Amino acid sequence: MERVYKTMRNTGAASIAVGIVIATVGLTTGIIAIVNGALLLKRKSDVTF
Repeated sequence: MERVYKTMRNTGAASIAVGIVIATVGLTTGIIAIVNGALLLKRKSDVTF
């Protein structure tokens, strides 16, 4: 029975760690997208086709 609890503990800890990493990557990607979009809007008069 103790083995099951250890497995559950390790799985829970791993799930929390993966969740934190995914949230961080998502937040970083969102910030980069917003900054790039703002730069594009700021420089739209410089773009010629």
